[in-house]
Amino acid sequence: MENLTIISIEGLKKHFSMSGGKFTALNGIDLEFRKGEFTGVVGPSGSGKTTLLNIIGSLDSPSEGKAIVLGQSIGDLNVKHAAMLRRSKLGFIFQSYNLLPVYTVFENVEFPLLLLRLDDEQRRKMVMDSLEWLGLIDKLKSKPAQLSGGECQRVAIARAMVKKPEIVLADEPTANLDAANSHHILKTMVQLNKEFGTTFIFATHDDKVIGYLSRKISLVDGKVTKDEIKNN
Repeated sequence: MENLTIISIEGLKKHFSMSGGKFTALNGIDLEFRKGEFTGVVGPSGSGKTTLLNIIGSLDSPSEGKAIVLGQSIGDLNVKHAAMLRRSKLGFIFQSYNLLPVYTVFENVEFPLLLLRLDDEQRRKMVMDSLEWLGLIDKLKSKPAQLSGGECQRVAIARAMVKKPEIVLADEPTANLDAANSHHILKTMVQLNKEFGTTFIFATHDDKVIGYLSRKISLVDGKVTKDEIKNN
């Protein structure tokens, strides 16, 4: 696999205005991520994990410093170009699943593809491939209310992976799952990482997730306190 830097973060700071002043969520972050990494940003609640993922995912922008993602400076993107980056290159997995309740599993997974210029047959093949990777073919006509928590999260992963994004950002993806489902989901992500070379970046404080990481970045009070390669 190419040893290619696809995310470069330099002097990154993020401030939020609060009554009586400002809160600094990220305070001088310097990091690089390479293609195909399976990395976690770990730390307690309020450490800045989600803020960092949101900036990498172009859902937010730096207050100071730079975040270069796939050659694009997040702070310089307008709303249109940030949306184009997300829909073409990035996948997102959240702890709350964010599935559309009135849509079937097939329709939920297809949804990101409707924003791309693909014909019906292309979309159908990509959705069916994604459902097959995640073992969900038999659920394609089901709606989220008919699924277990583990199945809902697998649908969310299928939706994130359907366009074969270069980067998947996963924010506490196992928070609502029991241990058995968590391990099943994580093993699936490891397999997708190896099969497609997709870069996975997690925000988590879940020990189950941490056990699968190949790199662990510790964040405390908006600063990187440790960056270690793990031998799994």
